[in-house]
Amino acid sequence: MPERADGDASRGRRSWFVRLLRHPSGVVGLVLSLTFLTLAVVGPAVTPYDANRQNYLVLNQGPDAEHWLGTDNFGRDTFSRVLAGARTSIGIALTATLLGAVVGGLWGLWSGYQGGVVDGISMRLVDVLLAFPGLLLAIGLIALTGPGVGPVVLASAVFGVPVFTRLVRGSVLAAKERAFIEAARGLGAGDGRIMFRHLLPTVIAPVLVYATLRLGVTMLVASGLSFLGLGVQPPTAEWGAMLSQAQLYLRLDPSMAFAPGVAITLAVLGFNLLGDGLRDVLDPSLRA
Repeated sequence: MPERADGDASRGRRSWFVRLLRHPSGVVGLVLSLTFLTLAVVGPAVTPYDANRQNYLVLNQGPDAEHWLGTDNFGRDTFSRVLAGARTSIGIALTATLLGAVVGGLWGLWSGYQGGVVDGISMRLVDVLLAFPGLLLAIGLIALTGPGVGPVVLASAVFGVPVFTRLVRGSVLAAKERAFIEAARGLGAGDGRIMFRHLLPTVIAPVLVYATLRLGVTMLVASGLSFLGLGVQPPTAEWGAMLSQAQLYLRLDPSMAFAPGVAITLAVLGFNLLGDGLRDVLDPSLRA
């Protein structure tokens, strides 16, 4: 019986992946997402120039054979900085989204399972967090901690925690009254075993879908903070910070803003398309 269950689970995993490969926009999102994730891993190692090396002989130079995307106002190679910035921008988005999903997921799992007064108080706190505009909340946190990569990750994660909490809580409320949970209680399973062995697997699919969609939102928030000067600080390469620097030279050299702007757009588009594809293949109600 365990071997049969393992086989069914393996076929189920292959089944949703095959359906994703047959989903046109999902495939586009998967390709874009994998491309940018690969750049985040290997980008800094394959840059043609040191991303922070200044060369005052080629200030604000347009694209040419040596500098494919031109140079910035310090003579730094824009192509190298875009590649190096992939690790910073995508790393922040991944870390903040994962942190928000873990904290919010555990909070929602506990709140939904406990119910009653505990759940009521918990949800009022979530309502308070959701009452603040996300970017304003992030700016407030950074005002307390100061700019930098760590504060941006923390602020972006806090921005996502209440949404993950509500998502997981709703799934837990729907699942905890089902027959298999009652059977587990009847067999003497404790609260911890029920939550983590029986309820947690039921919320993984919706959390995975929303986390993928959330990556794009988190990247926009983090880039926006850096654009405002509240996030990643120079000379670290980060797409939002590169856009902020480029705005001062738009008339002189529009190409400075083009590369990081396109990178942000394609990365966010890829994560959104992948999230939509995962939602379509993992949600039974959306299957034809």
